[in-house]
Amino acid sequence: MITVELAKTLRDAGLRWHPETGDRFVIDKPGVDEDVYTVSEMTVERHDHPSGTILGFNGTTEWALDSVTADESLWLPREDQLRELLGPAFVGLTRVAAGERVVHTVTATIAGVDRTFAAEDPAIAYGQALAAYIAASLE
Repeated sequence: MITVELAKTLRDAGLRWHPETGDRFVIDKPGVDEDVYTVSEMTVERHDHPSGTILGFNGTTEWALDSVTADESLWLPREDQLRELLGPAFVGLTRVAAGERVVHTVTATIAGVDRTFAAEDPAIAYGQALAAYIAASLE
């Protein structure tokens, strides 16, 4: 799973979230951004209104929390979502084991150049590649 810091980098780069069942998120406020929630019809439901999307908590998850707006939430995209968002820029993923350490490297074509992004967690490597891809596309 990507870190809150990487999720903020992606959001600040321009990645927008349209909550779907199965999506993970944190509440984007200091002191409460450690609990990860999942959009689910049983516990956290998405309610679309003209003024924006509200994520409603159905009582069993957090007794003191009724709802938060999507803007108050920070999406933690999964590995498969990050790979899909890279689209045609995605070239490949490699896994190299060095003793007990495993490094995953994502290769993506960004601004016509193949670039690599390495991390122990493949989702983080994908997230770094996507952040670079978004930044390059806005230049």
